[in-house]
Amino acid sequence: MHTLDIMVMIVYFLALIFVGFIGARKAKTSEDYIVAGRNLGFTMYLSCLAAVILGGASTIGTTKLGYQYGISGVWLVSMLGIGIISLGLFLVKKIYHLKILTISELLELRFNAQTRFISAAVTALYAIMVTVTQVIGMGTILNVLVGWDLTLSMLVGGGIVLFYTLLGGMWSVTMTDIVQFVIMTIGIFLVMLPLSISKAGGWANLQQILPASYFDFTGIGWSEILSYFLLFCLGMVIAQDVWQRIFTAKNLKIARTGTIGAGVYSFLYALAVSIIGMCAFVVLPGLSNPQNAFAQMAVTILPVGLLGLVLASVVSALMSTASGTLLASSTLIVNDIIKRFSKKPMSETRFLLTSRITTLVIGLIVIICSIWIQDVLVALDVAYAVLSGSVFLPIILGLFWKRATAKAAFYSIIISAIVIIAGLAIEGLTSTNPILYGLASSLISIVLISYLDPAKNSSETEERMEKVYEASEQKRNAL
Repeated sequence: MHTLDIMVMIVYFLALIFVGFIGARKAKTSEDYIVAGRNLGFTMYLSCLAAVILGGASTIGTTKLGYQYGISGVWLVSMLGIGIISLGLFLVKKIYHLKILTISELLELRFNAQTRFISAAVTALYAIMVTVTQVIGMGTILNVLVGWDLTLSMLVGGGIVLFYTLLGGMWSVTMTDIVQFVIMTIGIFLVMLPLSISKAGGWANLQQILPASYFDFTGIGWSEILSYFLLFCLGMVIAQDVWQRIFTAKNLKIARTGTIGAGVYSFLYALAVSIIGMCAFVVLPGLSNPQNAFAQMAVTILPVGLLGLVLASVVSALMSTASGTLLASSTLIVNDIIKRFSKKPMSETRFLLTSRITTLVIGLIVIICSIWIQDVLVALDVAYAVLSGSVFLPIILGLFWKRATAKAAFYSIIISAIVIIAGLAIEGLTSTNPILYGLASSLISIVLISYLDPAKNSSETEERMEKVYEASEQKRNAL
């Protein structure tokens, strides 16, 4: 890389650290630290939500799939978009006015404290693994473009995210995400995409050179598309980092329209990055590691100065997701485990201190895991498999099926998580079968136990749900 490009990156990193200090001054209460005071307008909200959705797997992983399969590489990120739009259409109205902080809080309102605890543990594991994918992505980009050792690259990228998230929580994350959203939009849509197509000889040349399967939206295979649906669409509907962003919106209208808007943006992003991967296949045939396709393409086609900008745009996408999921995991552990089961009431000061310490510990664990795993898509598959397979049905059935019991939800999460982990251990981390086993065991256990429960929970559950939605209506009317 040219010195100018490196300087662009250094300035960008310093700017993020500076924003972290500004965010720290705004984070005075637990709600400031966790949900930015629930005060984001539409533009800020959409930008932040889109930024947290589209990270390392979205950029590096989709470019890799575009390189290997063509336009059908869009399905990975498109399933994220479908999940987000579904969340906006069907669930946002149900959850927004509850004024909760986490998914696990909802499960306690609907079921009991034990269900909250186990779901918090599983969801925190998901958030940690997603953070790992982003740190791996940062390491890959810096390793290829700057030439640093991969381990050092992960330490630098992960360390910067950890630092500014640690300082200001959601306010730091929000402020950096707005900058990151703008930079990654410019870098991908206005710089990388048109220059990639131009370098490949134009769209007509792509059609002549690439195999016909590269222009087939199902070329990646229906089994893979189903896998992405199970992993990413279902997982996105119940992702803590996404729910946490929903709770930052100033009102329900912003939460709903902004969520749908972020889903639409995801489709456009998926298409752009897949095409960049297709161009890379023409410009850089025979790459030994397709995971480096985006970075190698950037080095090949971009002039001095623009390379630094595009590098910043990719790192932006990675950092925004990493900071969001890092904060989500610490929120779950502090709010739903430490605070919920603490014998002494937790003051605002103690809560903030505990949150920062927990964020630090998780951040260090994430960096260590990133150095150990070193594969973006494998880490992402593990994260979404555990989340989608074990938590999705208890949440959905809890919201829409009154007969579901607390005991059923609790054991459903435990049983399905065990099934998924065992399946991954037996069939391999890249197998999609374990998530099907997990969903099946989750559905069977929650339905069977609900009907076999001596109390049958018919009146108890209906009463609990009525209280949940009465509280929601009261808060909605008060606004």
